[in-house]
Amino acid sequence: MFRIQTISSFDPPELAPYRTLRRSAEHAAQGIFVAEGDKVVQRLLESPFLVESVVLPEARLPEFQKLLAQRAEDIAVYLADKKFLESLVGFQMFQGVLAIGKIPVKPTLDDLLKQSQPPRLFAAVDGLTNAENIGLLVRNCVAFGVQALIVGETCSSPWLRRSVRNSMGTIFKIPILEGESLIKTLRNLRSHSIRCIAAHPHTDKKTVTQADFTGDCCIVFGSEGYGISETVLAACDEAVLIPMANEVDSLNVSAAAAVFLYEASRQRNFRV
Repeated sequence: MFRIQTISSFDPPELAPYRTLRRSAEHAAQGIFVAEGDKVVQRLLESPFLVESVVLPEARLPEFQKLLAQRAEDIAVYLADKKFLESLVGFQMFQGVLAIGKIPVKPTLDDLLKQSQPPRLFAAVDGLTNAENIGLLVRNCVAFGVQALIVGETCSSPWLRRSVRNSMGTIFKIPILEGESLIKTLRNLRSHSIRCIAAHPHTDKKTVTQADFTGDCCIVFGSEGYGISETVLAACDEAVLIPMANEVDSLNVSAAAAVFLYEASRQRNFRV
């Protein structure tokens, strides 16, 4: 269900999350995230995630009315002029649709193990601080059937506005464990016979097509600038590279993840 209110400013306290779009720390403290764009808001409304409010131009309301009416919670729907909304986000091509959702309760590693079926395919990331890249990584994970994403304590939150936007709403389809010690988590995975495979360009031992992804495994990715830290690398079972020509030593993490996860999916006969 939903209730409609027309607005001409974001001054009222209940609209503070929209007024503070760039204050990610405030949103995290409140346990909320911003969904931006048609597809992302649509997928949020289709998901089991709790939705607090939606902002959109009045002309766009009919497109979302059915999804809003199907929701169990009471959602505030704020109607505003599109030019006003564009001034809020700072660029002209903004689609004019925003929503505030609640970050779900963080699962434990035991939860991830209980909810997933073997052969398990997890992904983990170390030191990735670019919000757009985290969103793209999430999208690749969902596309290739990853059952859970582990975001290390040195990474940005996947619930930042740009991360959620770049995931195209696929973030609502994958369990995410974040903020825990990545080294400790990898060791716990290994204690459950889940092999931890580092995507690491500086090794000469094994290429991605030579690695075995058919059993329970977790593929670990690092940042573009520094890769995987030495301590996290030491916590993995093995390091695997993508062979490249022309003296290119690395790929963007989202591109590297697509290669690794495609290969894992291929070896598993595309059981997504």
